[in-house]
Amino acid sequence: MHQGSRIVTLDNGFHLFTRTVGQGDVNLLCVHGGPGGTHEEFENFAEHLKDHHVRVSMYDQLGSFYSDQPDYTLPENRKYLTIDYYLSELEEVRKKLGLDHFYLLGHSWGGLLAQEYALHYPEHLQGLVIMSMIDNLDEYIDNVNREREETLSKRDVRYMKEVEAEQRFDDPKYRELVDVLNRHFAMRHPENGFQHNVSTMATPVYNYFQGDNEFVMVGKLTEWDRRADTHKIKTPTLLTFGDHDTMPLDAAERMHREMPNSRLVYTPDGGHCHSTDNPKAFFHTLGEFLDDVSSHRFKLKQAVGGHTYEEK
Repeated sequence: MHQGSRIVTLDNGFHLFTRTVGQGDVNLLCVHGGPGGTHEEFENFAEHLKDHHVRVSMYDQLGSFYSDQPDYTLPENRKYLTIDYYLSELEEVRKKLGLDHFYLLGHSWGGLLAQEYALHYPEHLQGLVIMSMIDNLDEYIDNVNREREETLSKRDVRYMKEVEAEQRFDDPKYRELVDVLNRHFAMRHPENGFQHNVSTMATPVYNYFQGDNEFVMVGKLTEWDRRADTHKIKTPTLLTFGDHDTMPLDAAERMHREMPNSRLVYTPDGGHCHSTDNPKAFFHTLGEFLDDVSSHRFKLKQAVGGHTYEEK
């Protein structure tokens, strides 16, 4: 398999940035969040997993960072703003990278696509990692609203709702309140993450699917719900969440009960981006899962809840 960065040309003519790093016979393909995030959140995975003999592949989805960025105001490009498109893109990337019997990891929006992939193409998977994503958005919306109300004062919550009703999302006080919530539940330790002088978020993609920020879910993804199909995912699966995630942990526990071949682990002091918040705990959990599945030691977890990583 080609190592390093590579541009692949899709059948639709667009170009995607891909990157493969690490040595080993365990192939892990990572799908970034957002929608509209970047592959960069996985750049340190190969180094952290080197003792587990993992080769990590990642890519920027259409519209994101180093990949082509269509003008989505053009009618002919709107067809690319669908879950079905990004699922087909994921399968095409798999083929072009020559992956089969591989592990698929999806974070947030990428975790949504990972669930869709496991339902449509299970024959290609050796293992599945769903990172900070549940199987519907209704429970997510309820949870982030609850987190906001429990974290901020009633006055501040009311102020945010007024701004959102008027769509004045660039209001300075509103941005400050979003930053407070992000520090509690999105990324608790941003000092561990990578830094840019400019924003790398593909805003048109994010706004279309999500909205303005993680705490105002008004985009197209509100229509997505796979609760009726969760039990159909038979692939050995790791469900991994931060213990302060934006995602509801009771929904994660329900998914764990319904998925016949799953393991659920919480990362302490972790938010939605818990691989950045607490990398030691996260990569211990991920490495153990990859080892267990690859060596056929994976054990079914039938307990009602997950467990939190504890430092040995």
